[in-house]
Amino acid sequence: MFTERTSVGLDVHARSIVAAALDGQTSELHQARLTPSFEHVRSWLATLPGPVAVAYEAGPTGFGLYRDLTAAGIRCEVVAPSKLQRPVGDRVKTDVRDSIHLARLLRLGETTSVCIPTVAQEAARDLVRAREDCRGDLMRARHRLSKLLLRHGLVYDGGTAWTGAHDRWLRTVAASALTGAATRVAFDADYEHVLTMKARRDRLDVAIVAMAGDSEFTPIVRRMSCLRGVSTLTAFALTVEIGDWDRFTGNSIGSFVGLVPSEYSSGMSRVQGAITKTGNTHARRLLVEAAWHHRARYHVGAVMRERWEQAPAAARVRGDEGNRRLHQRWVNFLDRRKRPVIANVAIARELAGWCWSLAVMDC
Repeated sequence: MFTERTSVGLDVHARSIVAAALDGQTSELHQARLTPSFEHVRSWLATLPGPVAVAYEAGPTGFGLYRDLTAAGIRCEVVAPSKLQRPVGDRVKTDVRDSIHLARLLRLGETTSVCIPTVAQEAARDLVRAREDCRGDLMRARHRLSKLLLRHGLVYDGGTAWTGAHDRWLRTVAASALTGAATRVAFDADYEHVLTMKARRDRLDVAIVAMAGDSEFTPIVRRMSCLRGVSTLTAFALTVEIGDWDRFTGNSIGSFVGLVPSEYSSGMSRVQGAITKTGNTHARRLLVEAAWHHRARYHVGAVMRERWEQAPAAARVRGDEGNRRLHQRWVNFLDRRKRPVIANVAIARELAGWCWSLAVMDC
């Protein structure tokens, strides 16, 4: 229930903030255009009839304004933009209208707030996303190099690509087969970019492993690493991307990462389509990739035993139970001749539930 007298909606941008304040007693509307300075925002809020509650949409400006207002004793909500209710027939969108709309929704209690990370959690999330960006850059650099060679009829057929043997082939056979100074310069530039991205990714991996081994996230990471396909890097990324696991259940976590089927039902008809792909894209990709590991026959190898030694006994038992269950689900899907890509998404959705059960485990 809304208890403050004035509800304030802020449309926050990098260089300006459009504010609208709705007085609950007099229905008076106050509007202003502010600078991004936190002090300027606080001073304007101080002129309004109190107490005051503030809401603004989550975006690239981060959570600095939220932390500053909260420290000043002002209730602030960072609203999920995808959950805002907007009139279907409203075809005009301006900063002023957005701020007024936010103020009214806040007054009605019709806003959905995002989970606010701590400063340490946000720093860890930045590290994980830097690694994710580097992974994408490395993949694109490798594609550019391989396609350059393909245009000149050079295709590696000595086994798996991007191994030590492939690297020797690139430096010897491929490099010597290219004719023309311009082509060789292009090859050297692409090859150097691949090495640079790989070295950068490896440095970020070392930093993530070090933080995962000695931080507030370590207990959750070690428990989730009891599952197949969930390495230290994957477990750490899921931990910092999800944040507060207690706000979910085993059923709702799949919806948060967009792994549930879309649906349009009306009357007696029910139509289900592809997965929604809402929520955190990075977390969804990690779960989908991890789910493929459960297709092979399950056995406890040296790597898994090493992870289990760092986790509590209850987590080891839970992880083993989840590994057996998920592999059996794969077997059942294959027996029913389900397409592997569809089966894998279903496994990923269930894997998210197993990760949640280990993350919230009290041990």
